[in-house]
Amino acid sequence: MPPLQLTTEAGCGLAIGRYPRFRYNARGGGGSGQLEAPDGEGWRPLAFAPEGLTIPALTWRTTRVLGLPLPPGLSITIAPQRLEGRWQQESGAVQLEFLAQFMFAVAGLHQAPDLIVRTRLVSAEARGQRHSAVGVPLDQNGRGVLVGVAVVEPTGEAWLDRFLGLPDEALAVLRCRLLVG
Repeated sequence: MPPLQLTTEAGCGLAIGRYPRFRYNARGGGGSGQLEAPDGEGWRPLAFAPEGLTIPALTWRTTRVLGLPLPPGLSITIAPQRLEGRWQQESGAVQLEFLAQFMFAVAGLHQAPDLIVRTRLVSAEARGQRHSAVGVPLDQNGRGVLVGVAVVEPTGEAWLDRFLGLPDEALAVLRCRLLVG
């Protein structure tokens, strides 16, 4: 089982509900995983240990909406719970099951309930009722774009659920690099 390294890059995006897509610089995130032997169709199972994965927080430094940074004091921390799937090295196709908690904080004073996001990140097309995007298979340098659409359920906190219009869809666009060895 060769080691695998995932690195997140700039040029990512996120959207939730009716809001416009956020531009998000996820540079500096990632983690180590394990890659299994290919099956008969060339797909190689892979898995990343969630405790070793880091995803930069969405803050005024990393995130822009309509060209403007998020308001200072607002932060969204992403805690991965699961990232595993398969990769077809020859075509560059990737399919990953992603589960994470998105934790909102306002000026460190208010912590809203976590948003639970479960999606399938793919290097092909992801389409929902509201959002869609097209990924890019990994190139010879291991770089590509993974996309996913998820249904986000209400948090139980009325103001946040109304503000985000939950339940609704979220879109993730992840520019990344996968390297073996």
